[in-house]
Amino acid sequence: MYLEIVSPEATLFAGEVTSVTVPGINGEFQMLKDHAPIVSLLQEGKVKVAGNITLDKEYASKFSKDASGNTVLQISSGTIELKNNRIIVLAD
Repeated sequence: MYLEIVSPEATLFAGEVTSVTVPGINGEFQMLKDHAPIVSLLQEGKVKVAGNITLDKEYASKFSKDASGNTVLQISSGTIELKNNRIIVLAD
């Protein structure tokens, strides 16, 4: 599935991933390939991305790795939309 993470400054990441876990306002949830369409508000927390991803050098410092090897981005709020295996995260 294709993930795009957009901040007010720039597109921080765009590429293929295997799963995405986000801090929804009603709790953390994960999306895998062929997940049902969804739109949700996000609260402060971590966006966790699984897959073999390559980060742009300019924005790599905004991301970290967790103990499971996931790529992690800390956000303060945002919105997520998933439709047809394409995820867009608008993050602050």
